[in-house]
Amino acid sequence: MPAPHNPLKAAIALGDPLFGLWLNLASGYTAEIAASAGFDWLLIDGEHGPNTLATIHEQLMALSGHDVSPVVRVPHNDPALIKQVLDLGAQSLLCPMVNSADEARAIVQATRYPPKGIRGVGHMLGRASTFNSIPDYLETAENEICLIVQVESVAAMDAIEEICAVDGVDGVFIGPADLCADMGHLPEVTHPEVRSAVQDGLRRIRAAGKVAGIIDGDPTLIQQDLDAGANFVGLGADVLLLATAMRDLAKTWKARTI
Repeated sequence: MPAPHNPLKAAIALGDPLFGLWLNLASGYTAEIAASAGFDWLLIDGEHGPNTLATIHEQLMALSGHDVSPVVRVPHNDPALIKQVLDLGAQSLLCPMVNSADEARAIVQATRYPPKGIRGVGHMLGRASTFNSIPDYLETAENEICLIVQVESVAAMDAIEEICAVDGVDGVFIGPADLCADMGHLPEVTHPEVRSAVQDGLRRIRAAGKVAGIIDGDPTLIQQDLDAGANFVGLGADVLLLATAMRDLAKTWKARTI
């Protein structure tokens, strides 16, 4: 019996747009609510959310059985952390701040068992192998791992083709905010030079045959991203949706009593 099928890896190979949401509230309860909303994927954010291995585990369990694909963004590309997240059962990873093909290759190695990589053999102790009930897990795990790396600097954007060419990289995700900062335009994420770089990058990623990722909260920008070829699109974050809805509700009713 092989490793569990990863529907996200299969879906991105078709090239159609897939829409998702950032999970930053570090809550299994919130994750389960989001799982019923109709997104294609949900990203458990370990980089900018207060997530730990325990809360990542909780959310992976909350999403299991739902028709949505979990993605885990690790806070940094430490092979030991990647190993732990994979053993928890994550099959799709988003890895931040990848600036070169060499860095991308190192991450791929962290997701592969020797002799192809350096992932430690401890699958029998975790959810990944359903606690040692999948006899062929070691031989088949890498076939179901979906790896998307983030390019978030000018140097990374210059190296897009080389990063896309790394065997084991399924997609490249442009981080517009950090790219904006590196270009010297912070906080103007919509600066014309930033938007031009983002759209050019998305086209180049698709031309290289990889899934092209981006996150934007503005419908106009999202449509521009789609027109440029984005097909792994984050539509916002749970924390921002909650904060906006709360503020709007309070403002609406307080305004009526003044």
